[in-house]
Order: sequence, then C-alpha cells, then structure tokens
Amino acid sequence: MLKLNLRTILKARGIIYPFKYLVNEGITSRAASDLLNNKSGTVKIKNIEIICRLLHCTPNDIFSWSPSKNYDLPNTHPLQKLKEKDIDFDLKETIKTIPLDQLAEIVKIFKEHDNQTSG
Repeated sequence: MLKLNLRTILKARGIIYPFKYLVNEGITSRAASDLLNNKSGTVKIKNIEIICRLLHCTPNDIFSWSPSKNYDLPNTHPLQKLKEKDIDFDLKETIKTIPLDQLAEIVKIFKEHDNQTSG
C-alpha cells in the first residue's frame, strides 16, 4: 500500500505545528488535514509540489510503501525503495547525547553541504 508519510519529514525538518505550517504555505485546511492524517485518496500534484519545495525533498521522500499480503514484488522492483523505514527524527534529544567531537564533525559536514549547494 502506498501512503503519504508527511509527519516523519515534517518532524525531521523541525516543524512543530505541521497543520499551521502547511496552511500558511498555501495548502487548504481540508487538504492539510487529509494529508497529515493520511485520509486522502487523491492528492493534488500542486500540493505535492508545494510540500517538496518547502521541505527540500522529492515525492519519493514523502511517500512510503508497504507490501500487500495479496502479492509479492521482487526485491528489484522500484517500489522496494519506498518501503517504510522506522526512523526517529528527534534531533534535539539525539544531539544532547552526541559527544562534542562527533558533533563538531556533523557541523563540519553540514557546512560542507551548504557550501556545495550554494556555490
């Protein structure tokens, strides 16, 4: 089953109030509610584009897939790349436990990434 996985990426981006954030960025309140609660059978391409632009991601980052019990896909099928991953993005808590020398390395990686994308 293919579904939207917005809450994970919103949390990863540090967005505390996802509904308000989406509405403020041009998504209707009804659509925002449906998207966040995975209740929408249809998703407007315009909204996918807004979300991807705002969250600096691709549609593959906001969709996840879990295999149906009715059929099996080979491991080489492209949908396998969208399998749900159990990732906890509580960055504030994670950062609190990282030793300072490792944290300095992470900051260095971020700065290098910024330099590559801005220059």
